[in-house]
Amino acid sequence: MYTFSNRLKIASIILMVVGALGVGAGFYSMPSNVEEAKAMVASHGDEGEGAHGEEAMRASEGEHGAAAVDGTHDSSHDEHLLHQLKNRPWSALYVAAFFFMMLALGTLAFYAIQRAAQAGWSPLLFRVMEGITAYIVPGGIIVFVILVLSTMQLNHLFVWMDPEVVAEDKLLQGKAGYLDPTFFLIRAAIYLAIWIGYREYSRKLSLRQDESSDNSNFIKNFRASAAFLVLFLISESMMSWDWIMSVDPHWFSTLFGWYVFASMIVSAITVIAMVTIYLKSRGYLPEVNNSHLHDLAKFMFGFSIFWTYLWFSQFMLIWYSNIPEEVTYFVTRIADYKMIFFGMVAMNFLFPVLLLMNSDFKRMNWFIVMAGVVILCGHYIDIFNMIMPSTVGDQWYIGIPEIGAVLLFAGLFIFWIFRAMTKAPMLPKRNPFIEESKNFHY
Repeated sequence: MYTFSNRLKIASIILMVVGALGVGAGFYSMPSNVEEAKAMVASHGDEGEGAHGEEAMRASEGEHGAAAVDGTHDSSHDEHLLHQLKNRPWSALYVAAFFFMMLALGTLAFYAIQRAAQAGWSPLLFRVMEGITAYIVPGGIIVFVILVLSTMQLNHLFVWMDPEVVAEDKLLQGKAGYLDPTFFLIRAAIYLAIWIGYREYSRKLSLRQDESSDNSNFIKNFRASAAFLVLFLISESMMSWDWIMSVDPHWFSTLFGWYVFASMIVSAITVIAMVTIYLKSRGYLPEVNNSHLHDLAKFMFGFSIFWTYLWFSQFMLIWYSNIPEEVTYFVTRIADYKMIFFGMVAMNFLFPVLLLMNSDFKRMNWFIVMAGVVILCGHYIDIFNMIMPSTVGDQWYIGIPEIGAVLLFAGLFIFWIFRAMTKAPMLPKRNPFIEESKNFHY
């Protein structure tokens, strides 16, 4: 049985407290009027126009459906600047909340795949995965609360939620049947019900199997996992459209659901590997060997290639076709986010390939952890790139709100998953494939 060490517990609480202070500081420093917004921009060496000020203004006009003409141009731009700066702490909170929820959701999908495939190598890791997926409950609820606050117009993360904007934008009017705040929240509640419902049901069957005299609970779990994967593919795609792509409602990509899934699954497998290595270093999971970690590292490597394939496919097709309403998405990011936009590709593709291509390196714990840190940072930046350009435009930088939000949710994530692991033995005793997993070598 796992025991949550006081040192790790205290460290997670410190992260949450420091992070909460950083998030609070971000909201406290939000400008309340245009004059404060201009002063804030000026204090960072930018008068609001910046190197890409004209592009930011064009984006503002496109999002808000307001043609800035003559004397109305400056006031429109100033108002948009205020919205961008007020969005920054909200966006930082939302990016971090979604990222850590995504880790649990990706782990849930990987866990279901192992169950549905009746994989023989992975049962020793099931309790690790079940511990990580426990975070889907608080993580999903937090994201849902942020979405509810958005529908209440307490922030401007989703421009289509503003009736005044929709009234002046024919494209948004055409999407109003789907992009409706009430329908939006209903869909979000359904997604969470599917994910949390499967997680709790599968976990219950997993624990029951330990005390069972037959494999009936294992079979039920297999069937539930197969059914869940169908629902997951649908709900995850729709979730990515709703929670991420709709922050820029004038743009769309048919690959976007798969692209978000790729980022989600590689990040989740990375966390599984890092948590497994930590637990093994503390004397738990003695039967887990280098072959198990080698397989996890292979998945990290393989899905990094898969993510790159989808990233390039989406980018290349849109850039080459040069259709204005599509290519704007990448023009904005290359103009205002060039360093982290291309840096993200290096972190999510070049580093994993170079670090994990060698088979021997996949069996070295410290090497897997090093590669994992790079991958997680890279995919946080990936989510950052998906959301920030549409919510804060060129008024972005990595500061106290962003760092505070990451620390807050990292502390909560660590606290929640390791506390969940104390609730049941780390070894699933009656799994039919447990002996195969214990003797997994190649």
